Parts: sequence; C-alpha cells; structure tokens
Amino acid sequence: MKRRKWTPEEKMNIVLAGLKGDVSIAELCRQHNISQTLYYRWKDTFLQRGLEGLAGKQSVSNYKRKQQNMSNLSVN
Repeated sequence: MKRRKWTPEEKMNIVLAGLKGDVSIAELCRQHNISQTLYYRWKDTFLQRGLEGLAGKQSVSNYKRKQQNMSNLSVN
C-alpha cells in the first residue's frame, strides 16, 4: 500500500479533532486510516512545537508559499 503524505494543516486538523473530544481517538484514527501511535506522535509534536513542528522537513514558509501558488492557479 502506498504511504500517504499528510500536509501540516491536515495533521493539525486531525490533532485538533482529537483534542476536541467529540469522537474517540480510535474512531478518529479509523476515519483517517492512521494508527493511534501516529496520532499521539502528531499530538505531542503539535503541543510542543505547533504547526511548524508538524511541517517536519518542510518549513512552514515553504508550505505557505506552495499553498499560495496553488490558490493563484485555481483563481486564473
């Protein structure tokens, strides 16, 4: 199975959904097809370093620039 590449924003949204507590972590992980271990790793990273920590090797400014370029393409 091909590995999925999660954007920092997607990771943050999943972590925030887990922190909100409307759904159990197990159910949230099933919905997004991720392991609970991965969820808790993302959660710890997010709580310690925020969105920048979830960006990993990709810097947040790099990510924002790519996101801006994509929105510019969709407008044209």
